[in-house]
Amino acid sequence: MTVLSSNSRPMFRVVALQFAIVTGFALLAWNIGGVNKAWSAAYGGAIAVIGSLMYAMIVAGGTNDAKKAFRAHVRAEVTKIFITVVLFIVALALFQSASWLWLILGFAVATLAYWFSLLAI
Repeated sequence: MTVLSSNSRPMFRVVALQFAIVTGFALLAWNIGGVNKAWSAAYGGAIAVIGSLMYAMIVAGGTNDAKKAFRAHVRAEVTKIFITVVLFIVALALFQSASWLWLILGFAVATLAYWFSLLAI
């Protein structure tokens, strides 16, 4: 069992805040456009949240060595991009009834939430 460093805890708070904002946005989409738009917004948001969570998990160990920290962040970002692409491909293949505008909006809201929550935390 790994103990999280104090430097990694804010990353998980960012992901939690991002998840909360995505949930609120999906509920708003449901209120505005119905269930299909809500699921589309939720899936789009989930793509971003899952990528952020993977990023946080990879860099959670923390280190004082600059080279190791840099490599961990590069590895985390490449993993995040790979997961994002794979989940969008899965959406194309399996979720053909999706409202693509709401899926992209969900992803965009989640990505903006990530950046704004980094400023807040």
